[in-house]
Amino acid sequence: MTQFSSSVKLKYVKLGYQHLVNHFLSILLVPAILAAALEVARLGPTELLSISRSIFELDLLHLLCSSFLIIFVATLYFMSRPRPVYLVDYACFKPPFDCRVPFASFMEHCRLSPFFNETSVKFQMRILERSGLGEETYLPPANRYLPPRLTMDAARKEAELVIFSALEDLFQRTGLRPKDIDILIVNCSLFSPTPSLSAMVINKYKLRSNVRSFNLSGMGCSAGLISVDLARNLLQVHPNSNAVVVSTEIITPNYYRGNERHMLLPNCLFRMGGAAIFLSNRREESGRAKYKLVHVVRTNKGADDKAYRCVYEEEDSEGKRGICLSKDLMAIAGEALKSNITTMGPLVLPASEQLLFLLTLIGRKIINRSWKPYIPDFKLAFEHFCIHAGGRAVIDELQKNLQLSAEHVEASRMTLHRFGNTSSSSLWYELSYIESKGRMRRGDRVWQIGFGSGFKCNSAVWKCLKTVKTPVDGPWSSTIHRYPVDIPDIVKF
Repeated sequence: MTQFSSSVKLKYVKLGYQHLVNHFLSILLVPAILAAALEVARLGPTELLSISRSIFELDLLHLLCSSFLIIFVATLYFMSRPRPVYLVDYACFKPPFDCRVPFASFMEHCRLSPFFNETSVKFQMRILERSGLGEETYLPPANRYLPPRLTMDAARKEAELVIFSALEDLFQRTGLRPKDIDILIVNCSLFSPTPSLSAMVINKYKLRSNVRSFNLSGMGCSAGLISVDLARNLLQVHPNSNAVVVSTEIITPNYYRGNERHMLLPNCLFRMGGAAIFLSNRREESGRAKYKLVHVVRTNKGADDKAYRCVYEEEDSEGKRGICLSKDLMAIAGEALKSNITTMGPLVLPASEQLLFLLTLIGRKIINRSWKPYIPDFKLAFEHFCIHAGGRAVIDELQKNLQLSAEHVEASRMTLHRFGNTSSSSLWYELSYIESKGRMRRGDRVWQIGFGSGFKCNSAVWKCLKTVKTPVDGPWSSTIHRYPVDIPDIVKF
């Protein structure tokens, strides 16, 4: 009982501290206003009339100079402000039902494949059991043949299916016409053909000849937010423009055929997926836009080849073998996240959290280096979190480091379960999950966090401009009523 009472008291002390620091200026302003009001009340009508006459007796030159200065400063302020970037809408690709790959089908394919020995088949089964994936993820048709048809033509067909389907859905949702696109950005990390994927889109939809097109590759699962950042920068220098970002990963040519364990993980986790996002800086789009882009933060931490050899097995105290990630890789990922948090914190956190973080940092530097670093409470800054659904270990680590609840990471876990690791597009499936659950309200803030090669940790902050109606279509339309589901630590099949 005593412990409970002390915890309640500590809670109210913390709430009081947060209220005091976050409203410090307001608290100071109230006494100043009251003092001014009392002073005005103390003055008589004669003194007030004298003060007003002295103001109006200024000569014309002083008035003109003051007016010019005010107008000049206001003009500079409005010209230097960044142009707002609006997320009008987005669309996620939902693969056809015949691309669904249940666990049994996946493992049967592995056993019949000429590329894997028995040890590799068992290893993939153990990965799949602990992956957090469900029975309804999707693989492209070319990967389901024996042997897989990993040709350039098959990869092109997958790219056309994913990208064109997402774009058609986006055009239908928004009424955007291809000729209205001023900026096109396509990111796909591991499939970079010539002509490029962006050229494929331009040719398909007959975009204008002066469209500014970009094709990003080799940037891993965080490339989606890199594309958003690129679009934001371009929209700052090109007024009255529309930008379309397409994020995907083409699975067909990247199926690993061998027995190196660290190379088998992508076969088990990566699945089909893609998203098309409509961004604009046009004033007329602000009325129907869903979100406004607030911040984008990008950080990089170098990793060598050893760190990326990330899968190994170890025994616990009971002698059971489990699948683990390289400690080198997780350490580098942690450093990248820490750098991103350090940059993002001052931009979004309330003053109370920033002050605690600063005091702890100074204390570690000056007083005692053994003090634990203070982890800011980002739940005070955001209502929703979209963490890259790269795997169960990634989500677990971020939930632990950011001290998030199960509901905060629900969108990430359910996206991994329903669609697998769809690389850079996973953040948009997660945002769609939150909307499909009817949880997105006007004024809510969303933090998207993506991890990728390099090692990169990129994040974006969005503010919801209007309460989002529960969508009747989209990737979750037929299954959202079944979620959330319980995901056991190990799925036996």
